[in-house]
Amino acid sequence: MTLVLVGMSVTDVDRRDDLLAAARSRGATVAFLQMGDPSLSRELTRLADLGADVITLVGVDLGPLAPAHSWLRRIAAHWWRERAGARPNLVVATRLVTTLSGVDLDSALAELKPIWGSEPGLTSAAWEDVTGHRRQVLVCRGPRCTAQGGDETMRALVLAMMEAGLGDHDVLVTHTGCQFPCNQAPVVSIQPDDVWYGDVDPDTARAIVTGHLVEGVPVESHRLPR
Repeated sequence: MTLVLVGMSVTDVDRRDDLLAAARSRGATVAFLQMGDPSLSRELTRLADLGADVITLVGVDLGPLAPAHSWLRRIAAHWWRERAGARPNLVVATRLVTTLSGVDLDSALAELKPIWGSEPGLTSAAWEDVTGHRRQVLVCRGPRCTAQGGDETMRALVLAMMEAGLGDHDVLVTHTGCQFPCNQAPVVSIQPDDVWYGDVDPDTARAIVTGHLVEGVPVESHRLPR
């Protein structure tokens, strides 16, 4: 059996070293569902080309706001259907692990479900059109912003939006790479307003939601000059 620990969220990419250490202890490899290298599809191709006959996937969610477990099965099934060469058997842990402890991993590995190839695909009528959002919030997840709490900024921002009743048709929140005013980390910018914020800790993120996104008034205490 070939084991792959799959980081589900951007936070798992940030914690790559922890994920790699846990994988080494199990003789496993690491892949990422989003914004990390290698991608799950790329790692599955590599292992299949090496002759792996059974590949076990365990999704890892070490941080806030990971996509649902179903996306791990969707991506794995899509790869399996599209695979041109020999296809290994894929099995997936039925739950995400939220710690890298041996107990948590052992528990996840005790309940596995095979990929049949009939799982839902990557498209849906619900995902056809651009949302009707009025603003897009760009949260920097570059190295400096991440090191200075960008993950907690993102979590606070999204939770505050949920509490305010704001969804994707109001505000679209997007992770980005470096937005450049790194000395002001964590950085958040809001478009099309062309308003940039620096030193956005969780309290400031909540203030941005209440003041800027709900009431339409920028938070001047953390606004960066343009």
